[in-house]
Amino acid sequence: MEAIKLKKQSDETGLLTIQLPADAQGIECEVIVLYEPQRKMTPQEWEAFINETYGSLADDPIERGADLPFEMRDEIE
Repeated sequence: MEAIKLKKQSDETGLLTIQLPADAQGIECEVIVLYEPQRKMTPQEWEAFINETYGSLADDPIERGADLPFEMRDEIE
């Protein structure tokens, strides 16, 4: 059994085309399709999300560590 995860968009009639790998040519296979419709946020929902999460790490700020040593490389000729 092989698993393929794709993110595809169906056409206006609901038709979804899936191309199997070359090694699956001419074989009989059983296909199971699970789908989860992807929903885009409206501008108002996005603003509400930002307002809800803004400052959530204020008491645990992200800190940048010290720079690592610079790697010396050979010149390209």
